[in-house]
Amino acid sequence: MKQIFNPDYYHGEKKRKNFFEGWYYKIVDKDGKYSFAFIPGIIKGKFIEDGHSFIQVIDGANKKSYYIKFTKDNFKAQKNNFDIEIGHNQFTLRDLKLNYCDEEIHMIGNLHFIDITKWPDTLLNPGSMGFYNYLFFMECYSQVCCLNGEIVGKLLINNKEIDFSGGKVYIEKNWGKSFPSSYIWVQSNFFPQKNIALTLSIGKIPMKLFSFTGFLAAFKFEKNIYKFSSINHSKIDLEIYRNNIIVKLEKDDKMLVVETRCNDNEFITVNGPKKGKLNIEVNESITSNVKVELIDLHRETMLFQGISRNSGVEWMGNLVKLKKL
Repeated sequence: MKQIFNPDYYHGEKKRKNFFEGWYYKIVDKDGKYSFAFIPGIIKGKFIEDGHSFIQVIDGANKKSYYIKFTKDNFKAQKNNFDIEIGHNQFTLRDLKLNYCDEEIHMIGNLHFIDITKWPDTLLNPGSMGFYNYLFFMECYSQVCCLNGEIVGKLLINNKEIDFSGGKVYIEKNWGKSFPSSYIWVQSNFFPQKNIALTLSIGKIPMKLFSFTGFLAAFKFEKNIYKFSSINHSKIDLEIYRNNIIVKLEKDDKMLVVETRCNDNEFITVNGPKKGKLNIEVNESITSNVKVELIDLHRETMLFQGISRNSGVEWMGNLVKLKKL
C-alpha cells in the first residue's frame, strides 16, 4: 500500500516479468539554450534475459538520443524513499547525479532541485492519477513527481560544461506493462513569467477487456493549481493538425486552452515500452513552443496568456483515435 500512497516510489520490487518503470527528468538552463531529458528505468521482460536497467538521454539542442543499457543488478531503489541508483548515477526528487562515460556520451555532474511544486493529492486521490492508483489491473500508470522546480548546479556533457543554475526542472514517471496505444503528452514550465507550469496527457487507456480515452491536465498559475481531468469530470475538446493539437479543457468556471506549435524537425525518436520490452518508437520534442491561456468564463476575463519555449511534446499511435472522448 505504501506505493499507492507514494506514487513516486519504485513499484517493481515484486514484479518478475512484463513490467517497466521509468522516471523522466526534463531540465532547461536559464537562457533556454540547452534542453535535456534523462530517463532512468528498468525493464523486466517475458524472459529473464530480456530484463535490464537503462538510462535514456535526449539532447534537444543537438536533436540526439542515447540509450545506455545496464544490467538489472545495476538498478537499486530505496524501499521507503524516492531514490534510484543505476551504476554510479543517482536520481531523487531533490538531486540528479551523473557519472557515466562511453564512446558516444560523457556525462558527469550534480544538480540540486529547489522550490519544488508537488502534485497536490489526498488520501482518496493519491498522486496525479488519483483513485486509479488503487486499481491493480491497469496496463500503465503515471505520476507527476515535480510539476515545477528550479535548478542549482552544472553538468559536463561531452566535454562541454553547462551551468543549469536558475533553470527549470520537471519530473514524472510511468510504470506498468505497456504505454497506451495512442497518446499525446505536453509539458511546459519555461514561460517568461515566473512560477507558471503545465502538464497535459491524453491517452487511449488499455484495460483488461476494454479501453477508454482519459485525460489529465494541471496548470500552475500564481498560488493555484488548476486541475482538469476525466476523474473530476472536466470537459474537453481536441483538435489535431498533423503533429500539433489545440485542446480546450473546462471545469466549473475556468477554461484552459493549450496549443502546441511544433516543427517536424524538432522531434526525436526514443524508445517506449510494450509488454516488457522497449521496442516501440515514440516521437518526442523538448524544444517546442506551447501557447497557454487560462480564462475565467464567469467574468469573461483572460487570467493568463503566454508561450513557453523548450516545451516537451510527445506522441505515439493514431492521434485521431483520441478525438473519441
